[in-house]
Amino acid sequence: MNKDKLNLARWDQRIRRADELAVVYPFAADVLRFYQRVATFQKGLYCYLRESSAANLGHLLPKLPDYLAEIETSAPEPVAQSAREWKSQGADRSHEMLASYWRATSAAGDPEALLASLFLQPYAEHLAEQAETAPRHETPAVCPFCARKPVVGVLRPEGDGAKRSLICLMCSTEWPYGRIICPACGEQTVENLAIYSADQFQHVRVEACGTCGCYIKTVDLTRNGRAVPIVDELATIPLNLWAQQQGYAKVQPNILGI
Repeated sequence: MNKDKLNLARWDQRIRRADELAVVYPFAADVLRFYQRVATFQKGLYCYLRESSAANLGHLLPKLPDYLAEIETSAPEPVAQSAREWKSQGADRSHEMLASYWRATSAAGDPEALLASLFLQPYAEHLAEQAETAPRHETPAVCPFCARKPVVGVLRPEGDGAKRSLICLMCSTEWPYGRIICPACGEQTVENLAIYSADQFQHVRVEACGTCGCYIKTVDLTRNGRAVPIVDELATIPLNLWAQQQGYAKVQPNILGI
């Protein structure tokens, strides 16, 4: 399979995985069904960008009304209300809002920011795929393409063990990162780095730092090769609740603001 087909197949893989996990984890079904609808729209927007000769924020604007209409009918009420309010904005204001969120490297937690990030994600992935990121000798804690924070870690098989990577919230760029390093503050003292797992999610774990009080979830593909990190991260809501009860804050909320 060539690179273009592989990139396109990622969207189908995400949509299928959300459907599978909605059955396996009924408590996350509403979240996953909403994500399915969003990802289906995102796939269409991604295809539109790939087939277009120009790809810039202005080029996205004709697709914004359809996106907002989809959100109105499928999103939780605070986000749906934000979509209704956004629809009343003119093209110039919409472009200004998208540009503002595109420039931001930290995600705000309000519904408007969530709307913008979901709409911009296919654009970010498309640009990241076209970019030639220079090799780096260090292990950055932020995305080497867009400088945003990682939303999830992943362990991939390597030799007799596993290699850790981080995945960007916005553009889905994946980059290598040390196994025993906090992605929030760089702590490397083993005694300050806790790992929590639950029998219900044997392939997903919480990695928390006692120094900065942050955590990230990591998906272990050596335990479940069918997992899709950004989708399995969405589905494992009880792990978030455990981490919050312990006083930890997430390094970066996921694409649905959780």
